[in-house]
Amino acid sequence: MLKRKMTNRLLSWKESHGAKCLLINGARQVGKSFIVDRFGETSYESYVKLDFVEHPEYCSIFDGPLSAERIYSNITLAVPGSHIVPGKTLVFLDEIQECPAARASFKYLAQDGRCDVIGSGSLLGMRFRELSDAPSLPVGYEEQITMRPLDFEEFLWARGYDEEATSRLKAYATDFEPVPRAVHETMMRLLREYLSVGGMPAVVQAFSDGWDFGAAHEEQLALHALYLDDIARYAEPAQRVKARMCYLSLPRQLAKENTKFQYAVVEKRGSARKFDDAVDWLVGSEMVLRCQSVSMPDYPLVAYEDESRFRLYANDTGLLMAMYDFGMKAAVVENTLKGPMKGGLYENLVACMLAANGEALRYWMSKSGNREVEFLVERGGAVAPVEVKASRGSTVSLDDLLGRDDVHVGYKLIDGNVGLFEKKATLPLYLAMFPLP
Repeated sequence: MLKRKMTNRLLSWKESHGAKCLLINGARQVGKSFIVDRFGETSYESYVKLDFVEHPEYCSIFDGPLSAERIYSNITLAVPGSHIVPGKTLVFLDEIQECPAARASFKYLAQDGRCDVIGSGSLLGMRFRELSDAPSLPVGYEEQITMRPLDFEEFLWARGYDEEATSRLKAYATDFEPVPRAVHETMMRLLREYLSVGGMPAVVQAFSDGWDFGAAHEEQLALHALYLDDIARYAEPAQRVKARMCYLSLPRQLAKENTKFQYAVVEKRGSARKFDDAVDWLVGSEMVLRCQSVSMPDYPLVAYEDESRFRLYANDTGLLMAMYDFGMKAAVVENTLKGPMKGGLYENLVACMLAANGEALRYWMSKSGNREVEFLVERGGAVAPVEVKASRGSTVSLDDLLGRDDVHVGYKLIDGNVGLFEKKATLPLYLAMFPLP
């Protein structure tokens, strides 16, 4: 059974949520339902689950007036064996995107307070936007969190490392002390394993059952097919083919020295006018991560975002690997991959790691195109550039930004060890699993 950080998030919410329901958003198959099932069964006297995909008839529970009294009465009639024990019951509304009225009911269930209520689903923003008569959202009565695939620390837990071991790794980053060579080399190989396997729970479980890359690849292919099926099933008819084309273009996008997502890579003479809505759907579904360009690397970054320029990364490197043949895994794990594709893969990896730590994804390229920083984050009211190097190399763009008085620190993520020179902090790529210090 895979250990997830979300368990502690749920326990914290249980103790301090007040008059708010919890909404867990996230891409398909990241483990949302599994983690809530386990939480409900172990942390409450009574656990009631309504899955609106498995039982679409449960939507009728929320027909008519949305009073808590009426909803709980309907639940006990519709769900066999359900019991509402005031103060000791968790009600889980799974696949809530299929029943917008259930989400609207959060306001009344939160005000009532007799049960803890969690909703979970995918495509939440997209499905509500598609409805012409969508109910009002329960503003002020729900807390939202996003669940993502296993991050690298969770992958290490699956590989047998405990929290004490990973906390020692974190100390090397915060203290800027070199990691012992043997530990560093082991962690870099494990990071390449993670890059190859990814963090989707079914894939990590298949891999950890026997450390079998073939089993992991089979699960990746199955999930990749499921994602493509989701596009065909849930995207608006006008966007289905275009969203599929954009998604399948990711390996080609990452193999180029692109300054932005290029529609011409999706289709010859492709344009934003044709594909923009399809890209928005992929971002809204959490299938991809959007990294926004900024016109100037200045604080606050949101003020300088350029909506016309962006990059897209796969939400999970394992699903990205499913778009290549099996031989790609050996090239990644054995570190024999060369060329721009290697850099693109490691950029995707760092994008996932930054997103897992709650960072907004942004990048900068100079107007002349001769300076580029892969990611920018904000620290202490200032911009901190983050440069990613899949192998050893110069960091001219990073060095230029560090020459500015208003930039106090910059990060160089490499396959080498920890180092600190003036304002430049050099960190091994695997230490990006922790918030950058």
